[in-house]
Amino acid sequence: MTELREAKRVLEHHGIADRLTELVGAPITASLRMLPDAAEKTLYAAIDKSLRVALDVALRTLGDDALKTGKPRLLTHKLLAGITGAAGGALGGATIAAELPVSTVLILRSVADIARSEGEDLSSVESRLACLQVFALDPGDKSDIDDDTEIGYFAVRAAMAKQIRDASQYVLKNGVADTSAPALVKLMAQIGKRFGVVVSEKIAAQAIPVIGAIGGALINSYFIDHYQDLARAHFAIRRLERTHGEATVREAYGKLA
Repeated sequence: MTELREAKRVLEHHGIADRLTELVGAPITASLRMLPDAAEKTLYAAIDKSLRVALDVALRTLGDDALKTGKPRLLTHKLLAGITGAAGGALGGATIAAELPVSTVLILRSVADIARSEGEDLSSVESRLACLQVFALDPGDKSDIDDDTEIGYFAVRAAMAKQIRDASQYVLKNGVADTSAPALVKLMAQIGKRFGVVVSEKIAAQAIPVIGAIGGALINSYFIDHYQDLARAHFAIRRLERTHGEATVREAYGKLA
């Protein structure tokens, strides 16, 4: 029960905006709608590119990690993300198109490492897509989910269940040669809608003049640390579901304060 309670705390109550506000000492209230048209187009393009690259990595190479063992290499991925963020912070927001895909793949690799450590079979297409699903789990934005916060996490999973099922079936039947297939595009669009909110908050923090290279590294470290936390919670719940059944875990989750 302690493990499930901690997972719920992470998945329901501590979005990236809260963490970035703690870091920079000022509220992070930016959204895609608040960006200038040119910046918004650049950001949308960077998010789209990042998720397309991440999808390609998930389907083509994450399965190679299926036989790895041991604890997830959280610090290694965090240090690499910090280095990437430092470069972006030093050069300014114009580097988002180059920096975001690299950061996204680093996060995905770390998420997959956590998934493997929690017993996920990364040779399974569904498990690899569950790694991508983590990009949609930030608890700070529930604007597209019509429910109360107590079941927000499960509502997001339910909202994406059909897309993940359809995408898995497509890949199993047709392989990974065409990642522009409608089933995969629909899944990426749903993930992108929620991931985009988080990225806009990250960009808002990086835009603060005093941030610079050191702040860019810190923000990217917070960025990957946030998704590592979400991944640990998400895959812990999936492990509990495999052991006790989905209905039992969801009922227990709902009863937690």
